[in-house]
Amino acid sequence: MKRMVIITFLWLCCGISATSQIITSLQGKVFEASKENPLKGVLITIKNTAIVTETSINGYFFIQNIPTGNQVLVISIEGFETQKIIILIQKNEKIDLGVIYLYPLIEEILETSIVFLSDDDLLGDGDRSSDNIAGLFQSSKDTYLKAAAFNFGQVWYKVRGYDSRYGTISINGIQMNKLYDGRPQWSDWGGLNDAFRNQDFTNGLAPSEITFGGVLGTTNFNTRASDYQEVSKISLSATNRSYTGRIMATYASGMNKNNWAFVVSGSRRMADEGYVDGTSYNAWAAFLAAEKKLNNNHSLNVTAFVAPNRRGKSSPNTQEVFDLKGYKYNAYWGMQEGDKRNSRIKEIVEPVVMLSHFYKKENTTLQTTLAYQFGHIGNSRLGFFNAQNPDPTYWKYLPSGYLRFEDNLDYANAYLAEQEFLENGQLDWNELYEVNVNNGNSLYYLYEDRVDDSQIMFNSTVNSILSSTINLNAGVSFQNLSSENYANMLDLLGGSGFEDLDQYAEGEAQQNDLNNLDRFVGVGDKFQYNYTINATTISGFAQLQFTKPKLDYFIGMNVKNTAYQRDGLYKNGTYSTNSFGKSEKVSFTDYSVKGGFTYKFTGRHLVNINTAFVSNAPTIRNSFSNSRVNNAITPDLTSEKIITCDVSYLLRLPKIQARVSAYYTKFSDAIETSFFFAEGLLGDQADFVNEIITGVSKKNIGTELSIEYQATPTIKLLGAVGFGQFTYNNNPQLYLQSESFTDENSDFGTAYLKGYHLSGTPQRAYSLGFEYRDPNFWWFQINTNLVSNNYVDISPLLRTDNFYTDADGVPFIDDETGVEVTQEQVNSLLIQEKFDDAFLVNLVGGKSWLINGNYAGFFLGINNVLGELFKTGGFEQSRNANYPELKQDRQLKKPIFGSKYWYGNNTSFYLNVYVRF
Repeated sequence: MKRMVIITFLWLCCGISATSQIITSLQGKVFEASKENPLKGVLITIKNTAIVTETSINGYFFIQNIPTGNQVLVISIEGFETQKIIILIQKNEKIDLGVIYLYPLIEEILETSIVFLSDDDLLGDGDRSSDNIAGLFQSSKDTYLKAAAFNFGQVWYKVRGYDSRYGTISINGIQMNKLYDGRPQWSDWGGLNDAFRNQDFTNGLAPSEITFGGVLGTTNFNTRASDYQEVSKISLSATNRSYTGRIMATYASGMNKNNWAFVVSGSRRMADEGYVDGTSYNAWAAFLAAEKKLNNNHSLNVTAFVAPNRRGKSSPNTQEVFDLKGYKYNAYWGMQEGDKRNSRIKEIVEPVVMLSHFYKKENTTLQTTLAYQFGHIGNSRLGFFNAQNPDPTYWKYLPSGYLRFEDNLDYANAYLAEQEFLENGQLDWNELYEVNVNNGNSLYYLYEDRVDDSQIMFNSTVNSILSSTINLNAGVSFQNLSSENYANMLDLLGGSGFEDLDQYAEGEAQQNDLNNLDRFVGVGDKFQYNYTINATTISGFAQLQFTKPKLDYFIGMNVKNTAYQRDGLYKNGTYSTNSFGKSEKVSFTDYSVKGGFTYKFTGRHLVNINTAFVSNAPTIRNSFSNSRVNNAITPDLTSEKIITCDVSYLLRLPKIQARVSAYYTKFSDAIETSFFFAEGLLGDQADFVNEIITGVSKKNIGTELSIEYQATPTIKLLGAVGFGQFTYNNNPQLYLQSESFTDENSDFGTAYLKGYHLSGTPQRAYSLGFEYRDPNFWWFQINTNLVSNNYVDISPLLRTDNFYTDADGVPFIDDETGVEVTQEQVNSLLIQEKFDDAFLVNLVGGKSWLINGNYAGFFLGINNVLGELFKTGGFEQSRNANYPELKQDRQLKKPIFGSKYWYGNNTSFYLNVYVRF
């Protein structure tokens, strides 16, 4: 396979002819769409060339001496949306584009959506924080993709069911996807909306000039100072979402007479309490870009940015907790000295510095960037040792805990527990302090799971027009990461110290570090676990794009080497022989190839087909089975393979733009990991376990519809449909690791997952929108949206033989029938929960004024106008790991260990006022 791909690629390269630069001409007129008046002074450029002109008083422009081949015509003027048109330039051809319409710049629509996504939804809790894909599509012009980002994003919709790690996010060519889990950390540039507005987006498998990309697509943020429109801007915002207020200021100088360009931007976002109870928000952001044009061929650009963010998290809750406290309830906070104190705070401070070199000559551009990122991510939580669980939603504190057994229904205490939870139901910080003071040493403490990263990154990309019909894109990348991971003591909560022991172990196994026995920990000390991960990646890609009058096609390939190694700094008592020192070094070499073509029946009717084979190395998270306490490598560790293809029909009429697509994607050899407490293991064992599933196969199939109808110069109708089916496609292998098992990775056999639905996204989504743009610069857009087929995340452990067989391997006896449990009984108990459909109405509108050459305006966005209550996600608890225990729990009126859910926001708003001068 690899040899065939390489031979095919080299054969295509050999057919390349010499560069040709034939004189030709291009002309057209630029009009304002809403008034159909000609626009004077519109800047007309050919991307990556020195060609530039302006329109005359009647909107006319004429350029010549254009290099042959595929060229990008850029049409821009302040106050209007920039147009980019791809044009095939051929020998001795005179091209008349006719009238090109520009629409008034309604930057507020984009601004609103970016604010709603990047500053809010993309900052969710836990893994969900970076798994939302909406930010990837915010710059797309496709109606369906815009709906996926701006309308479906509030329900955590994933285009084609793909996680965010399958999309490539880069800044100046430097990939920003984390090596730990493959997902971008959007918070690293949160609050810098103006600074990160220049984006190049490619959807799905379409070719990118910057990188090979992922199956979800690519977004490259360009921070070259000279590419920013000269502007000074100040904006103020008010909202009732994650934060309540924001102030942002931006200045871009443009290229001055000394060949310098500067961009400075900063913001502040804050909230004592966000939309969910007890969720504080405190964030700053700063950005600087400076470019020096050395000569006509060379420029240097320095970029530096940082976005410190500190915010309170919110808890997922069971149905019982929701019924008692509502969807805004958050178990993570409690009152202390008159203030709400959240025990789970996420803090991110990861500055980035970049140096970029730009080279341009004739038909070739070269961009090289060297970057350094450092800083930390901390996630705080309460810990306790030989003390009662402080979680107010712990099952023993809820009414259902007293109604667990039919032969011992304690209604009196159930009532008292209900009243206590209704009246209080929050963390009791005062009690925690009191227990510690009375005990001396801390039985309760506040700590954070801390990650201190430092990485050097390099990327160099060349784009060259080889001939009138062939473009070459190629690049190399390098990343080197040093990541220190440890538990950091934040607060002893009134105690004098904490003895660093594992309360779930016995004897020598209690010691978290055998090299420092019975160590007492103070504030600021490392404890529990401490290790570093060293990771290196080296990759190279090459891509050829061919342009013919009737047919465009491309082929690209990518080669990447990835290596990881753990270095344990503690000698864990449970894993004394395999925790201290360096682990085995794991290394992967992955080959990927993709290609596609577009056949143009006419300029208005096109068919596009793309296909790819992609191999992705496992992430750091998936490569080590339990990296906090030992050096063990995940069993059956191998690269994930993806086979995918899509077919699209595109319609381009003067008033109608439409796309219909069908896609098929198969994921193989994937790995999934999770941590939880389980009872009923191997019969009657209970322990905190790490679950590892290997060899996972998934299948994603579906169709997409995107349509836009310009009914009048001021009225536009929008439609979008995503109709998918995302399921597990095999029965993978499941392993558990815990202190109860002598083996590092205990094989629990097959997990019967085939046919179950993948979670984390609605699989069906529909949107219908109406947009009005008045010539007097006021506008509004209303969208109605329906999302469905969203499923709870299933527990793989419940779908193994352990679930229905006792320790001796014999099936459990059903307490009602008196005979062995049947497969039908198991299947009925494990039916996957499907969430209710959600109907959401969103409204956005605004007004802008031109005053003495300066712009002022506002916009107001309202999401979920009708106040629909809906679940955005949830997961089955794995605590009841066998049939008798789960059946007993499910038969309760209020299951104790039922699924936990996240809920979407009720009606929320975002108001922004701005001035540009």
